[in-house]
Amino acid sequence: MANFIFIHGTGGSPDECFYSWLRQQLEEDGHKVYAPQLPMPENESLQTWLKAFERYWKYINSKTVFVGRSIGPAFILRLLEKTDVKVKAVFLAAGFCTATGIPQQFQQVISTFVNKPFDWQKIRSSCGKFFVYNSDNDPYVPLQKGDELAKKLGTNMTLVKGAEHFWFKEFPQLLKDIEKVTS
Repeated sequence: MANFIFIHGTGGSPDECFYSWLRQQLEEDGHKVYAPQLPMPENESLQTWLKAFERYWKYINSKTVFVGRSIGPAFILRLLEKTDVKVKAVFLAAGFCTATGIPQQFQQVISTFVNKPFDWQKIRSSCGKFFVYNSDNDPYVPLQKGDELAKKLGTNMTLVKGAEHFWFKEFPQLLKDIEKVTS
């Protein structure tokens, strides 16, 4: 069995979007799921998130699968830069690795996650398989940002048409892809 770590987006929670549904599916299959509530909206930055995540490092091993949405993928990339463990897989929805041109109120927070260059070689060596999902009508993350992220990770981006910022309550395609790497 795998252990999953969900990383929510800016202004989000461990139960945002499809996370509650996915947690239920995974736990029914016997997997462990950890979904930390990371600091927000005040004090939301890479440093405060890293500090809040400290107690979850013990769950990262070769059976770990990360799932992130929005700013969550950039945070997961930062965790992969720091770990000495090669995790099983990483699933990134509405992710990006450079500034997105999103509304001003989010730019300061996002800059703490993406302004420093990523160590792509270290990130790629810290994960067995990457999955990247982006939408053609996301109001915050342009499609080309998902394509850029996928290329840096050495994988393909999966286009999910009309998914906006992946706010939906169920994400069957994600579960199907997870089952491919955990069965």
